Amino acid sequence: MTDALTPVASLPGVEDAVADARKAVDRLLGHRILRRRSAEVSTESALRGARASAVLEGATVTLDELRSTENPTDPIVQGALRVSAELGALTETWRQAPRQVLARLHVLAAADAVDRELLGRPRAEGAEVADPLKLGEAPSPAEVAARLDMLSGLLTTPTKAPALVVAAIVHGELATLRPFGRGDGLVARAAQRLTLVARGLDPKSLAAPEVGHLELSADYADALRAYASGTPEGLATWIRHCAAATAAAARDSQAICEALMRG
Repeated sequence: MTDALTPVASLPGVEDAVADARKAVDRLLGHRILRRRSAEVSTESALRGARASAVLEGATVTLDELRSTENPTDPIVQGALRVSAELGALTETWRQAPRQVLARLHVLAAADAVDRELLGRPRAEGAEVADPLKLGEAPSPAEVAARLDMLSGLLTTPTKAPALVVAAIVHGELATLRPFGRGDGLVARAAQRLTLVARGLDPKSLAAPEVGHLELSADYADALRAYASGTPEGLATWIRHCAAATAAAARDSQAICEALMRG
């Protein structure tokens, strides 16, 4: 059986970028505070990830606002919080039935933004497509259907490609396809994080790649446009960006650990 993703890991600069990200995550996973307080780090990481993903989707919200007893009513923020809260329960299903998980993620992400009958369903011809990152015209529903089938096949087929490469492809496909029309960025970033957890890079979900993408937000949309170009150079650019975002997220969670150490 052909391993379609392994050659992608050999594109220029990808191997080194992935190795750097892996070192940053491994450094985080080795922090001694995690022996007894890993749940606290995961919880804080989830909150930071939800906030970062909401901001990238166009919301304006601070961490302090999310920690308050009255959460913001912005539907994007609420969607990001719901997605973040349920990610841990979706890991096993993601390994076996990714299309089912994508539908569930959309239900969580867009429950306050679209009609109930549209939740979890790929958009129809002529449906409005949100474009918070200004990526341009979205692919047709027919192309979306074909590429979602391909993505599902890739995720359920064994590969020797690193988890980070697989996660970058997942994120890039979903963010550029915009399969649902609303909430697609929240879904794409959640799917990247799920892939990193399910494939063992960050099994306890301690680092929030969404935080890294926000930190590198000046390059985020351009990197996605590079991915959408379909060229090997564009694909390599996107994967290097995802690797850098993951490394930044690991450093952010490392800072959480240090703060807990200081009390």
